[in-house]
Amino acid sequence: MSEPHIVPFMAACAVDANSPLQAGITTYRLLTGVPPADADIAIDSNLDRHVLASVLAAATMDGGSLSEKVGLSGLELAALLKQYFPSTGIKPAEQLSPFKWEEHEEIAMLRDLLLKQRSTEGDVGRWLAAMIARRAIEPDHLWEALGLRNRAELSLLLSRHFAPLAARNVDNMRWKRFFYRMLCENEGLVMCTAPVCNQCNEFNICFGEESGESGIAEGRRDLLSQAAALPAVAGDPSSELPEESTIASSSAKPSPCL
Repeated sequence: MSEPHIVPFMAACAVDANSPLQAGITTYRLLTGVPPADADIAIDSNLDRHVLASVLAAATMDGGSLSEKVGLSGLELAALLKQYFPSTGIKPAEQLSPFKWEEHEEIAMLRDLLLKQRSTEGDVGRWLAAMIARRAIEPDHLWEALGLRNRAELSLLLSRHFAPLAARNVDNMRWKRFFYRMLCENEGLVMCTAPVCNQCNEFNICFGEESGESGIAEGRRDLLSQAAALPAVAGDPSSELPEESTIASSSAKPSPCL
């Protein structure tokens, strides 16, 4: 397998060397032309583009191989960028380098479950099945691991591309927990021995609150607040800070260049 070297993003990653969060925000804006908070997902095509950009932005914050972090081969990632973000100028045939791909059994099982429950045609549903499955092994809530702004966006995404599966979550269980329950049922296993969910000691693990603001959106708001608090100096161009201006994060995580 192989992985694209995303040349147009390298400079942005270098600028944000001390701020993975800012690198994620910058990546999203380089892909879409707008900051994450301003994304308009009123129509399906915009939702797809927003989700794909969000996953790529979240993956840049993790460091390491972008291809591995999003669960796509290098060729798939290059095709995604060419189809949905052509302004990045990626030329897949010229931007590939060797990358050793190792299949993860848990990821493969969830990806296959999603693929069997697709409700749309085309490449995007197939890519999203792989991306969701890969991001699901991250420790955060699934919507956070995907870089989305809230849980409602994840529910909307799943209802669009994986409607039969999404419709089975009638009790509004946490999506990651729900996926693993479905996998267990498919294998004839019992995930929980409680007779009913409200009698289970782990009720909050399955149905607990998942509200809140995504790290990318929250970080952008904090960065803008800090920038607004800086004193303006007449005639000094630096006093008018752009939304992508670099304000160092306290995180020690290395910058994840795409």
